[in-house]
This record gives sequence, structure tokens and C-alpha cells, in this order.
Amino acid sequence: QVQLVESGGGLVQAGGSLRLSCAASGSIFSIHFMAWYRQAPGTQRELVAGITSDISTNYADSVKGRFTISRDNAKRTVYLQMNSLKPEDTAVYYCYANLQTTSISPQFQFWGQGTQVTVDS
Repeated sequence: QVQLVESGGGLVQAGGSLRLSCAASGSIFSIHFMAWYRQAPGTQRELVAGITSDISTNYADSVKGRFTISRDNAKRTVYLQMNSLKPEDTAVYYCYANLQTTSISPQFQFWGQGTQVTVDS
């Protein structure tokens, strides 16, 4: 079984910072891609930032220059440093991983349970 466990969400004032963490555990051979998505009420889930195993990153235009994604492959953990937070960043943030459970398995997708981020104006 593979689990993604997120932490670090909460309530913050506009202009503040939060750091999200997501640790993967279980039967994992290799994690190819990790990402953070978010979903606000009444909207579709959207990609916030992603990072490959060779540390190539991509960001949504709305967070460029404010958010930074990073990963620690040894710890199987991905982070999202969020600075200069805005009320429109309020959402449930979900961790995502695309990984193999063995050297010959196909790639599987896993999601975390989500963590609430609320930015108060």
C-alpha cells in the first residue's frame, strides 16, 4: 500500500507564508513525478506546481514567483513553500505522485487526503 500524507496547512493572513509537506510511504520503487494541486469550492482541481525526479519544475502562472516546489528523494517527500499568500490562494491542497511500486510495474497515480489552506484578508 502506498500513502501520501500531507501536513502544514492552516490559516494565515494575506502576505504571509506557509510550507506544505507531503511524505510518501509504502511499497515504492521509484517516484517519477510529484505535484501539488488545489481545489477551491465550486472550482475544478488545478495544478499548482510539479517536480520531476530530475528536479525539473513547473508552476501555474498564478503562483509563479511566490511558490516554490522542492523534493527530497531520500525522504520521498515533496514540499511547497508558499509566500506572499493571497485570499485567492484559499483552497484544499492535494499532494500527487506518479510512481512505480516495483522495477517492472506500470506507473500508478496516488493522491493525498488534502490539507486546507485559508488566507484571510
